[in-house]
Amino acid sequence: MLESYLTGLVVCGGIIVAIGAQNAYLLGQAIRREHHWWVAGVCMSSDAILFTAGTFGLSAALLAFPQALDVFRWLGVVFLVWLALQASWRAINGREALRAEEKPVAVSLRNVLLTTLAVTLLNPQVYLDTLLLIPAVGAQQANPLTFVIGAASASVLWFGMLAWAGAALAPWLARPLAWRLIDGVIAVMMTVIALHLASNGIRLPSA
Repeated sequence: MLESYLTGLVVCGGIIVAIGAQNAYLLGQAIRREHHWWVAGVCMSSDAILFTAGTFGLSAALLAFPQALDVFRWLGVVFLVWLALQASWRAINGREALRAEEKPVAVSLRNVLLTTLAVTLLNPQVYLDTLLLIPAVGAQQANPLTFVIGAASASVLWFGMLAWAGAALAPWLARPLAWRLIDGVIAVMMTVIALHLASNGIRLPSA
C-alpha cells in the first residue's frame, strides 16, 4: 500500500508541477491575495474527482480491452517525452517570470471561480494527465485506491503550498534562474517516468 501511495504522490507531483496554466493562475491570485484559497480548493477537488474517475474507469476499460494496453503505454510515453522536451527548452532558454500587478483590481469570487474552472476544465492537457497518463500508471498498482489517494495528496500539497506561499515566493519567482532550475528538475522527472513506462509497459493486477 505504501508503495502505491508513494508512486501516486511522485507521479502526480511531477505532472502537476509541469502544467503551467493552473499554477500560474493560482500564483497570481495568491500574490494578489484574491480568493486564492478558493482557487486552490477548486484545483484540488477537480484533480481528486478526475484521478478517481480516470483510474477506476481506465482499469475497467483495459480489463475489457487488453489490446489497448500498448496504445495507452505509447501515448503516455510520447506525452511524457513531449513534457520533458518542453521543460528542457524552458530550462535552456528561460521563461518570463511571474509578477504581481502593481495596481490589482478587485475581482469577484464568482469570476475567480469561473476562471479557475475554465483554466482547469477547458485545457485538453488536464484530461490527458488525469484521465490517461496518471490512471495508466495507477492501473498497474496493487492498490489503485491508495495510488489515487497519493495522487490527490500531491495535488493538495502542491496547490496548498502555492496558495499559502504565493506572496513569499514572489521575489524568488521573479528570478529567471529559479524557473530554469524548476524546469530542469521537471525534465529529468518526466524522462525517468517515460523510460520506466517504455521499458516495463502497463500491467494490470490480476483480478
